[in-house]
Amino acid sequence: MELRKGAHTPVPTSLLAVVVSWRAPHAVDAHALLVTESGLVRSDRDFVFFNAPRHASQAVTLDQEPLPGTARLSVSLPRTEPDVERIVIGGSLDDATFDRLQELTLTIHAADGPIAQFVMHDVDDVRAMMFGEFYRRDGQWRFRTLGQGWAGGLAGLAAEFGVTVDEPGNWPLSQAGTDDAFSDASARSYRSVAAPGGDGSVGSSRAEDSATSAGHDAAATSSRIGVPTPPHRPGGSPTSPEDSSAIRRDDASARTGMPAPSPAPDAAARSDRSDPTSAMPRDDASTASSHIDTSERSAQPRPTDTRSRAEPADTIPFEIQSGHDRPGAGHTRPTRPPVLTRRVIDVPPPPPPDPELADWHVDPDSPDRLRWWDGDEWTSSVRPLVRDHHAHCTRCGNALRRKLFGGHAPCKSCADETEEFLTHWHNRAVRVLTGPGTLSAEWTETWAALRFQRIGEERGRAVLHKAGLTQVERMVAFAFADGEVFAEELAAFEHVVSELALSGGIVDDLRRRMHRGRTLSRLRAGELPTVNTPGLHLDPDERVHLDLPAVHVRMLARGPRNTEGRLIGSSKKLRFVGDGTGIELPWNRVVSVHPEHGTVVLAATSARGGATFGVTDPDYVAAALEGALRVAKRLVLAPGQRDSRSIPQDVKAQVWQRDGGACVECGDGHYLEFDHIIPLSRGGATSVTNLQILCRACNRAKGARI
Repeated sequence: MELRKGAHTPVPTSLLAVVVSWRAPHAVDAHALLVTESGLVRSDRDFVFFNAPRHASQAVTLDQEPLPGTARLSVSLPRTEPDVERIVIGGSLDDATFDRLQELTLTIHAADGPIAQFVMHDVDDVRAMMFGEFYRRDGQWRFRTLGQGWAGGLAGLAAEFGVTVDEPGNWPLSQAGTDDAFSDASARSYRSVAAPGGDGSVGSSRAEDSATSAGHDAAATSSRIGVPTPPHRPGGSPTSPEDSSAIRRDDASARTGMPAPSPAPDAAARSDRSDPTSAMPRDDASTASSHIDTSERSAQPRPTDTRSRAEPADTIPFEIQSGHDRPGAGHTRPTRPPVLTRRVIDVPPPPPPDPELADWHVDPDSPDRLRWWDGDEWTSSVRPLVRDHHAHCTRCGNALRRKLFGGHAPCKSCADETEEFLTHWHNRAVRVLTGPGTLSAEWTETWAALRFQRIGEERGRAVLHKAGLTQVERMVAFAFADGEVFAEELAAFEHVVSELALSGGIVDDLRRRMHRGRTLSRLRAGELPTVNTPGLHLDPDERVHLDLPAVHVRMLARGPRNTEGRLIGSSKKLRFVGDGTGIELPWNRVVSVHPEHGTVVLAATSARGGATFGVTDPDYVAAALEGALRVAKRLVLAPGQRDSRSIPQDVKAQVWQRDGGACVECGDGHYLEFDHIIPLSRGGATSVTNLQILCRACNRAKGARI
């Protein structure tokens, strides 16, 4: 799935890989911040970057040896602690800005392959970016693309989330004829050479001068994220010749913009991606994972952030003063500590009262306007809040024209816009109504589009009233075409009636028909009631499902003979008890049960053959006896299985479209049924050419005739 800027998508709660790729000779450092509901980190340990590549909870791990042109983070969402609401994924550059990178892409991989991709276009000239974030929503994890740049660099971005950044007021800077800042190369050289323990001499001098600089250097190193400040002797001079040489190398790189030569292979070859614990004393190893170099960001003015965050003009951390040309003779005068404001960013306001419905609501940030809630989050679409007033349009707020005989005329501009929109909206709604249906996401989006135009749902229902009646007629005909009404068909029918607020005699008749069809289908499937019959002798474990008055019809030579009595259907047999006569048929001898001309006909293998019974409701009795027969013979249909009378959905749709949704005999559009032109009993096929639509009256009149 390819995402655009600002888009969001659900992600599986599993181990995911976030890969940032680009095409350029520059190296991107990936990092992540684990943020709470307040928008800030709990501590500096929630910042994962090249000097702290693994979070304590194992939720985020930075790959320190990715493929060329890529940066990779492993994000384990199941291991993320409960109070972490978001995981912000970002990146930074030391020697360039992001607008110089080509094909900058973020890809999220799951166990079975890529699941989301975000290609960043039109990137600003910034040194740090937030690519996207994982966030919790309704107990699930989602990912939102951001693509927002940060002109203040990595230090400014980290500080916005509450990470403590070292103020480099005590860094040793040599003289430079102008206000030049540290170059990127010199910053890396400084981090490699001047780190405590980097070449042995500085680490030892730190141990020697710990008493004089305990409140100046060690405290800052142990409590802040930043470059550990080299120890100084009183007066500002370096503590050792090695320190002076390191400062001279940095001074040269600051003037020329080129990396300074390394004093020794083992010290100069060590890059900022090396294991921080190897370049520090053992007592500082625990804080090494939170050290980040901010020299190149702090030594230059920060341009205005692309997120429209105003930066004061006096936030330049320090100036480099002119001095002698002798190496090490220069000094630096801090003018003002860096101003890094903390601000809660991208923390969405609370959702509206009904968060599942996309609609306009009062903007949480401005009560005099409305803001669009898309059912998942607040959007940038806003409009003025119109107060209810009898003399103003409730949609646009314009004053209404007074009528000659009192009252106000409707707003002409809104009426024209509404009519034009409803013309196109009607066609769209009908396509969804007859296609995916009212239970689909497309139907929800259709009504959201109506609300976005500030058009009442009653107008939409009025426009769709005729199409809604046609649709429910179609649904009933499709359901009864197979002789079975399933639960999902009944639920879909009720949903359409509810969504379109359909009512009236036709709708009531259709509802009664659907509910009766569903009842008969449940009986045929074996969902039988149990009837209490006192005084009737039953076999062990025998249950009675049917006990009602009936007439036994026997065909004799001199004509039919009718005997009144009781028809009793149980789990083991069928009984008829009449005046001086009786019948008992075990279910293993019954072949079939079906209604025919107001009677129930049983076909059996007994000596007398079958039997015919006249009852008040033949359809109900036949369905109950058929269900008992299926249970006894273990012929219950599996859920969702249809019998041989089933008509495929595509066949029904073609016949309905061909016949125009009306009876081919009389043209009536009510109580429609699918009829086999050549009946099934005579070998007729269930095909488009052998099916037609008839109303109930025409279908009963046709019967089994061809």
